[in-house]
Amino acid sequence: MDSLSVIIITYNEEDNIRECMESVKWANEIVVIDAYSTDKTVEICRQYTDKVFEQEWTDFSQQKGLALQKASNDWILSLDADERISHALADRIKTILKEDGPNDGYYILRKNYFLGKWLRHGGCYPDYQLRLFRKSIGKFRQRKVHEGVEGCKRTGYLREPIEHFSYGNLKDYFEKFNRYTTLSAEEKFERGKKVTKWSPFLRLPSEFIARYIIRRGYKDGFHGLLYSALSSFHAFVKYVKLWELHYMNKDKQAK
Repeated sequence: MDSLSVIIITYNEEDNIRECMESVKWANEIVVIDAYSTDKTVEICRQYTDKVFEQEWTDFSQQKGLALQKASNDWILSLDADERISHALADRIKTILKEDGPNDGYYILRKNYFLGKWLRHGGCYPDYQLRLFRKSIGKFRQRKVHEGVEGCKRTGYLREPIEHFSYGNLKDYFEKFNRYTTLSAEEKFERGKKVTKWSPFLRLPSEFIARYIIRRGYKDGFHGLLYSALSSFHAFVKYVKLWELHYMNKDKQAK
């Protein structure tokens, strides 16, 4: 039977990390890379594993890459602190480790919760993520955000879910909102993505129509409406920030 290392990166996750750790305490190893949390995150993590390492924050891919380096087992399960492994998924992973089949990695179904409600529409479900993979094959893409795993050619799909509790309240949503829109804009700028001053205003309605109408976000009731509206504003702000980067860079070049 193959062994499993769970890797998690953290920063001030004391409200989430215990439930995350509880859901994977059966694993052979848990590796945590913490970006010098100022709350009780590290203290809680050390109740479950002695492999807790502190590293100044760089970006998502580098933090997760370091966690991958520290892992010592054949298989890797990558989790975020606000995610939990369902009992059914734990049993399924144990079977995969026991059988050691031909696949290099597995896409796992993720259930996304918004303000306590599981969103089944609006592009939120099904949300498959490649999270279980062989350490010798899978690597994290070098990106500031949406880093993902690459390199696995033979993959399977697991319908037993990861439960994702990303936004417990609107305060939490907007704290992440500012961070992710900035990272996404910076990455697009570095990749040479062009934008006009009108692009953000086109993204605003198109994103809302795509999520609320085309992907039937309206079926999730008020939560679906609110999430679709906030997602469209997220797209708007991301492209405004991208426009700002181009505008400021053009101004510097003119001087």
